[in-house]
Amino acid sequence: MCGIAGVMNFEHKVPNPFMLKRMTDIIEHRGPNDSGYWSEEGIGLAFRRLSIIDIKEGHQPLSNEDDTVWIVFNGEIYNYKTLREMLESKGHQFKTHTDTEVIVHLYEEYGENCVQHLRGMFGFVIWDRKKRELFAARDHFGIKPFYYFESAQQFVFASEIKSILAADDIKRGIEPESLLNYLTFQYVPEPSTMFQGIHKLPPAHYLKISANGSKTLHKYWDAMFEPVERPFNDYVEQIRETLRESVKLHMVSDVDRGCFLSSGIDSTAIAAHMRQIEPIRTFSVGFEGANNETTIARETAAALGTQHYEKVITRNEFFSAVPKAIWHQDEPVADPSAIALYHVAQLAREHVTVVLSGEGADELFGGYRIYGEPHSLRPLSWLPLPLKRLIHRMASLLPNGVKGRNYVLRGTTPLEERFLGNAKIFSEGMKSEILRVDAELLRTYKNPQQIAAEYYQKTAHLDPVTRMQYIDMNLWLPGDILMKADKMTMAHSLELRVPFLDKELFEVARHIPTSYRLAQGTTKYIFRKAMEGIIPDPILHRPKLGFPVPLRDWLKGPQGTLLLEQIEAAEISDYVNIRAVEKMVSEHRNGQADHSRKLWVLYVFALWHVTYMQEQPLYSFALGGQHGKI
Repeated sequence: MCGIAGVMNFEHKVPNPFMLKRMTDIIEHRGPNDSGYWSEEGIGLAFRRLSIIDIKEGHQPLSNEDDTVWIVFNGEIYNYKTLREMLESKGHQFKTHTDTEVIVHLYEEYGENCVQHLRGMFGFVIWDRKKRELFAARDHFGIKPFYYFESAQQFVFASEIKSILAADDIKRGIEPESLLNYLTFQYVPEPSTMFQGIHKLPPAHYLKISANGSKTLHKYWDAMFEPVERPFNDYVEQIRETLRESVKLHMVSDVDRGCFLSSGIDSTAIAAHMRQIEPIRTFSVGFEGANNETTIARETAAALGTQHYEKVITRNEFFSAVPKAIWHQDEPVADPSAIALYHVAQLAREHVTVVLSGEGADELFGGYRIYGEPHSLRPLSWLPLPLKRLIHRMASLLPNGVKGRNYVLRGTTPLEERFLGNAKIFSEGMKSEILRVDAELLRTYKNPQQIAAEYYQKTAHLDPVTRMQYIDMNLWLPGDILMKADKMTMAHSLELRVPFLDKELFEVARHIPTSYRLAQGTTKYIFRKAMEGIIPDPILHRPKLGFPVPLRDWLKGPQGTLLLEQIEAAEISDYVNIRAVEKMVSEHRNGQADHSRKLWVLYVFALWHVTYMQEQPLYSFALGGQHGKI
């Protein structure tokens, strides 16, 4: 696992070597073991390395035999040994045993179609000296990040935004549309970021930049579901076989490895498969109270026979980590569980360099409780559209808290309007109250419904549950789940691997009928059946907790006052109506409403604004310092 960065100058100047070093010094946490640089007229490539495979020979940037193709690569290719054998049979000669060099020769053999052969997680850039062309690609699911900035003079890329900000001639500014969408999603949907002019290369995309600056962007794969009716047990066997193979491939490394372990079956399934191969270490964190995950994880670890480590996070420890987590995230991601992930990654790094985790299982197999909503709303789904609209208007006039009001409102709202993914924090009406933005922008920006519409249009032929999964695959998974997974683990120089997000396993999952995914009142039904005999029975049917952060209770006490003070001190009054925030804090503390998630979204934005728009402390955390003004 590594960090990459670089600059392509369209004016054909050799990039400043001191700038390339700045760009990689700031992401030393992604690769503390090694650094490397290569440049010539018009291009500069830079690299930080966390040594995992072929520790002695894995230096980058790396080239082919005649130095006509150069690469910087972040990620892991799990089928690289098979690919290497194929390439050697075609006459390619290798000088290392790395997966990085396999990509170089794949590019020589297949050009841009090299990505079709890769099984793994990746963000890489190839410089083709003959064509004078830059080729960049990101993995199928968006496990690894890839950011870029382009102007008439240059194309700048990196694994993290802070690297781009360290380049020459990069100005900082907030993208207003991104702020509006952040308030709904709790993250900025791709390809935008919170920074003006800086974008994400979307998952399953590659781009090419020519020497004159012309750019082409191409989507090479689509995580589309296509349910096929086949015997239930056929799918059960396929899930077992493919997951077993994926876990085995994801365990390949030359350093110690372990597994995150929570209360749910996803991480338990990964840990159980790993334990069948070798003795392993597992790691969990929790919070004091009834929903402390460490208690359950400890029981699970004992049942599996792992060497287990755990930590209970106090309120002070949680909040003290927030500024550091926000610095590492680059842009605001207001998922409270990210802070728990920061702590469990810190714990794991004391013992291992690689961890496997259960991200992606819910999106593949239908694991979120919200996926049961179409079934619960079925009594209203048969009503004629005019009647639905009438009932909706009548229900909206009822006071908040009236029993059945929310059910009727959701049941008479089209799926395309009510489901935007696993988070929907602020409605459009609320944004006009909480934000100080131009009214015309509120009317004309590409809003969350319009963003989701692209994916709904592609799935008009599918059932509601499958359409919801596709929305989450394209919005929630890369925008929230994988973003925090990469940034919070890399903050501690820990490589995270996600065996569920394997393209071969998805090829199985995408064909599973909805009636197999959700059945007998439970989510991930077929996956649970597939794990029988692998996961101990008491654990198999345990409900998912998912890092239950006691944020609501914390903000009712003195922490709520402190949160408000920090928001007020963040100088975001040009964007946020502070009076409206004060009202929300008061209502929350008085028990009139639960505004915890809304307040957290605003709090994270406030601290991000201080970090990246006011102080601009590029080297604060990179050099091990503490952020003194938050």
